[in-house]
Amino acid sequence: MSNAPDPFAAIPRADFDVPGHSRGLLDVFRWHYLLRLLIRTGVTTRYRNSVLGWTWSYVRPAAQFLVFWAVMGLFLDLNRGIPNYAVYLFSGIVVINLFSEAFKNATTSIVGNAPLVRKVFLPRQLFAVSAVVVAFVHFLPQVTLLLFVCLLMGWIAHVSVLQILAIVAAIVLILLFALGLGLFFGAVNVRFRDAENIVELLLLLATWASPVLYHWTMVAQAARAIGMDWITQLYLMNPITQAVELFHFAFWYPVTDIGLSTSPTIAETPLAPDLGLNTLWAFVISAVVFFIGQLVFRRLEGRFAQDL
Repeated sequence: MSNAPDPFAAIPRADFDVPGHSRGLLDVFRWHYLLRLLIRTGVTTRYRNSVLGWTWSYVRPAAQFLVFWAVMGLFLDLNRGIPNYAVYLFSGIVVINLFSEAFKNATTSIVGNAPLVRKVFLPRQLFAVSAVVVAFVHFLPQVTLLLFVCLLMGWIAHVSVLQILAIVAAIVLILLFALGLGLFFGAVNVRFRDAENIVELLLLLATWASPVLYHWTMVAQAARAIGMDWITQLYLMNPITQAVELFHFAFWYPVTDIGLSTSPTIAETPLAPDLGLNTLWAFVISAVVFFIGQLVFRRLEGRFAQDL
């Protein structure tokens, strides 16, 4: 019988990691080198063996814009009273595309990396965070195209520092909201794959529940007609709505102000009321969603390997 001393006897048990558990997003920063690897993999493999490659990042939103512009703007006449409807529409589309890709990819990130989750322990939040960052990288060509069009329309001469800050606020708001939802549904999706179908339905509604194809005043008029003005305030506190309106404020309003003296319809398209205050509320809502998503994720992550 060996009397050799236990080399781990002097080490407190608290210093050992419990398998299947992590310290949440704190571990994402500790494992930043792996996060960079996941992001690089997600970016480089998306268009692998594709003839057009990164050109698809321009083709897809351009095709989406043309369909909405023709059907909603020309056929259904939703562009009435909205000058420069093309800029208005595209500035909303790029925000919705960022949210949709970030939310959907974060939801499927754990299931999509099942072999790694089953065989190697690493912070599971890495997959959701990397999915959101990859969505942001693919968003950059779209917003670059929007910026180029606005520059041709004289955007640089009318933009202010406040509108530049609005762009940053909108992006951070969407990423935070999408990550919170992605963590929640990503954790639930490991056990119940119905979560993916629920996310698809939510993404289908996201475009219509925000002022992308129409102006926010249409919602206000409908709510006033039925005597329920509180619906408008609730609608404007939606983080996606606020992000879209911030992009409208940053890109659409500067190029629209160029024709202010000659456009009689500009008075019919006012800026959303209390844009700053509602943006703060939207950040609070996104932070709460993120906290709940992180809480649920950490509660369920211990069974990811078994459920997969």
